[in-house]
Amino acid sequence: MNDKGVSRNDDLMSFENKMIRAGLLASCSNRRRFDGESSSASAVAAAADDDNLDSHHKRAKVYYDFDGFHGDYNHIRSLPFQPTNNIYTCHDDFGVMFTGEENNFDSSHVKDNEGDNCDMSEVEHATIIMDLSDDLLHMIFSFLDHTNLCKAASVCKQWRTASAHEDFWKSLNFVNRNISVEQFEDICRRYPNALAVSISGPEIHLLAMKAISLLRNLEVLKLGRGHIDDSFFHALADCSMLKKLRISDATLGGGVLEIPIDHDSLRHLKLKKCRVMRITVRCPQLETMSLKRSNMVQAVLNCPLLRKLDIGSCHKLPDSAIRLAATSCPQLVSLNISNCSCVSDETLREISQTCASLSFLDASYCPNISLESVRLPLLTVLKLHSCEGITSASMAAISHSSLLEVLDLYNCSLLTSVSLDLPHLQNIRLVHCRKFTDLNLRAIMLSSMLVSNCPALQRINITSNSLQKLTMPKQGSLNTVALQCQSLQEVDLSECESLTNSVCDVFSDGGGCPMLKLLVLDSCESLTSVRFTSTSLVSLSLGGCPITNIELKCPNLEKVILDGCDHLERASFCPVGLRSLNLGICPKLNMLSIEAPFMVSLELKGCGLLSKAFINCPLLTSLDASFCSQLTDEDLSATTASCPLIESLILMSCASIGSETSDGLRSLHWLPNLTVLDLSYTFLVNLQPVFESCSQLKVLKLQACKYLTDTSLEPLYKGALPALEELDLSYGTLCQSAIEELLASCTNLTHVSLNGCVNMHDLNWGCRRGCVQMNELGAVNTPFGASSHEKIPEASEQSTRLLQNLNCVGCPNIRKVVIPDCFHLLFLNLSLSANLKEVDVTCLNLCFLNLSNCSSLEILKLLCPRLSSLFLQSCNIDEEGLEAAISNCSMLETLDIRFCPKIRSMSMGRLRAACPSLKRIYSSLSS
Repeated sequence: MNDKGVSRNDDLMSFENKMIRAGLLASCSNRRRFDGESSSASAVAAAADDDNLDSHHKRAKVYYDFDGFHGDYNHIRSLPFQPTNNIYTCHDDFGVMFTGEENNFDSSHVKDNEGDNCDMSEVEHATIIMDLSDDLLHMIFSFLDHTNLCKAASVCKQWRTASAHEDFWKSLNFVNRNISVEQFEDICRRYPNALAVSISGPEIHLLAMKAISLLRNLEVLKLGRGHIDDSFFHALADCSMLKKLRISDATLGGGVLEIPIDHDSLRHLKLKKCRVMRITVRCPQLETMSLKRSNMVQAVLNCPLLRKLDIGSCHKLPDSAIRLAATSCPQLVSLNISNCSCVSDETLREISQTCASLSFLDASYCPNISLESVRLPLLTVLKLHSCEGITSASMAAISHSSLLEVLDLYNCSLLTSVSLDLPHLQNIRLVHCRKFTDLNLRAIMLSSMLVSNCPALQRINITSNSLQKLTMPKQGSLNTVALQCQSLQEVDLSECESLTNSVCDVFSDGGGCPMLKLLVLDSCESLTSVRFTSTSLVSLSLGGCPITNIELKCPNLEKVILDGCDHLERASFCPVGLRSLNLGICPKLNMLSIEAPFMVSLELKGCGLLSKAFINCPLLTSLDASFCSQLTDEDLSATTASCPLIESLILMSCASIGSETSDGLRSLHWLPNLTVLDLSYTFLVNLQPVFESCSQLKVLKLQACKYLTDTSLEPLYKGALPALEELDLSYGTLCQSAIEELLASCTNLTHVSLNGCVNMHDLNWGCRRGCVQMNELGAVNTPFGASSHEKIPEASEQSTRLLQNLNCVGCPNIRKVVIPDCFHLLFLNLSLSANLKEVDVTCLNLCFLNLSNCSSLEILKLLCPRLSSLFLQSCNIDEEGLEAAISNCSMLETLDIRFCPKIRSMSMGRLRAACPSLKRIYSSLSS
């Protein structure tokens, strides 16, 4: 047997197994449903001696062994009909069903089914007995397509008979399938009651003739891609039950120039992309007809009941022929004459007078029409794409269509204005109308509107009770807007550069949009002063607008976007429903008023000229006033009094706060929940108000506070700010002894930053009580549960110091760092300390150490068993010192030694041998 035969047998076995299993499950369900009733299975069992059961038996019994099958039961459904040169062809499939040849079926496998109960164990058992009634099999087969029906026919005689039932073959589809005339005729004779046939290909005429002569009940006939002789159309009347005829991409007729279609029952006719000179249609029952993209020059219609006519893109059909065709059908409801460039207004006038019920008209790409004197009172849909004759005068004709619901005006290049009062209009589209300047629309039912790419549009006046969304972005000339839209909720007028300040009245209370919730006016470059008073507005976007003044009285406003509004000088948000506000960078803002009962976060970062601020936000928890250098003590006092829930207060670079003459910090007593305070880059001289008022403070940042004295932090040593965890003294002027005392006494600190401290020379914590005691084996038990095999020192007493993160970046005078006992330290950064020569660190839990750009570093001693990352870029350490240092770091994974002049490429192997845990070594040397 060849490969194709093997493949076919495998596919058939897979399909048989699938169908047997599905049938058995259905049979089991059916048996349970009628539990207690006698089954016809016993009758079949009585006839078990007769192995040659014919198709008249009510049930057939099949024994099948699933043990040897390991295929996919789901692939059958996806198998299509194949061309005739493959193993499964349309002819082969039908041939299996109708030749009468038996399958190779072993009658010895047929045996009685014992027992009445059936469960899933029967399905999974190695041997399965199936007993299906014809009715049940018919129900199962009703779910199969034609391809699988053909495969089912090859299983057994009963299945062949069931799958050939005419109920499954009402529709015969032979599109893109090679089938001979003899095969098609055989199928038609076997299924004379078929209702629908689809055919395409070179033999289309002969096949179509067979279809209409043999299938007397045929209702639907679809033909395509071929030549159909005129004899077909003469014989068409004999197919009396035909209701629908569709012919596409075909050449019609032979030597004759005119094709007649004469049929008393035909209701739907479609001739698409057909090549024919003339066509005559006499179909008294015809309801819809399409001649789209056909190249006929004459179409004579005698169809008194025709309601839909589509002659779009019939480029050779002259104006007179179109007029004759349409006016001969007085019941027309829908007419498509798009791309019929010769259509004139006179033709449309006659059509409007004859076809009084016309409700749909597509006259797109008809350059000669202007609708002058055309009256279509029942029209509901009008499409006018690229109609060069449509002007503002055409609106008079359109206004007479009082029932109009949809109006499309695409690329009408001469249209300058639209003024319509259409009570039923629901959808209007104005796109690419280059000269269009004025829109005046009264449409109570209007619910959808699209105005796009109309660069000359200046004015819009819309009245509607149904419109909810208005989107008109990038209308650069639009300067006047008038709206009476009771349901309007969303408006997008972004990049309408000519909109003036008067637009604010339109979107305020009383302006005609009482339900407005979202308004987008981004990049409207003529907006300079914005004032909205709205009880409905929820979201407002003014990004990129050059406004200098904004006043919002919108109690329900939850979101406002002012990105890029860097000309803003005055801002009032009283009242608003905002929960957060970020004014971005507003370098000219000098007056600010905010009344927001729900606001929790306010950022005024970059408002450098802000000198007057009224902030009444009782729920405010975060205030960032960085770089507000003109903010006064009075403003700070008023804000803290009206916002008592503030937890985070950022006053960085607020020069007038905390100075020698300032008393503003006294107002911090109004903030009992304050946990974060940033006074960096201020002229702060006295921290006493902070110590007295901020008992809950956790984070204090004092970067570059150069006027603090060495005694300013003494209260910290005596227990002030007991909750303080993070202290930043970077770029300060504290002396060495003050820093040492701070680190020794403030054991509650977890994060300390001393970056750029010029007065710090050494960081030597010495060996204090609680330092780590090494035993002889170098082993330790840590609270982190280190395993016994890790060489981690054992602490007899845990250090009381809680420091976890220490930053000493860029300290130019520090020369030596000795940290022997910081048990909790996790992160240590000493980078950019150019004079640092010696580092000796013994920290049980240190994970990260950065010594990059410490160009003088020569001595490195580490006993950090949990260290995972070590950065030594541009350091002067030698190979031996580095090897000794990392040998005590048993968990080190990342080592950065780029630009270290004393480290050679050949040392990489030694480093990995000294520290086997290394995974990544970054080196600028080639290996």
